[in-house]
Amino acid sequence: MANHRVERLAGELQKEIAMILDREIKDPRLGMVSVVAVDIAPDGCSARIYISPLANDADKKGVAAALESAKGYIRKELGKRLKTRIVPELYFQVDESIAYGVRMIKMVDAQIAADAKAAEGRPPLDEGTYKE
Repeated sequence: MANHRVERLAGELQKEIAMILDREIKDPRLGMVSVVAVDIAPDGCSARIYISPLANDADKKGVAAALESAKGYIRKELGKRLKTRIVPELYFQVDESIAYGVRMIKMVDAQIAADAKAAEGRPPLDEGTYKE
């Protein structure tokens, strides 16, 4: 497949899978998830879908098991919705990049607050000290 076609198909898969997971899959193990990215093989026969759970306490194994059990249904629905001859085989992978980013932001905010609190007791910086 041409590169632009693969990218366009990946975008469509991402949109449709997100809609299916949000509106049609009722598995309680899944919870709220986000479809982060879709990588499609150049021949279009397989696709790796990166899913990120939005809840902090989400069980990765439970999310992976829910996605694995719903894989056939999702692929069948994609076959109905997409105008392609071949519906790619789906491989789900739990991606924690969103949760990692949130943790890093909290750590940076905590460090900034700690630095501001430590700076309250210091005398003001004399600007002339470091000039030659």
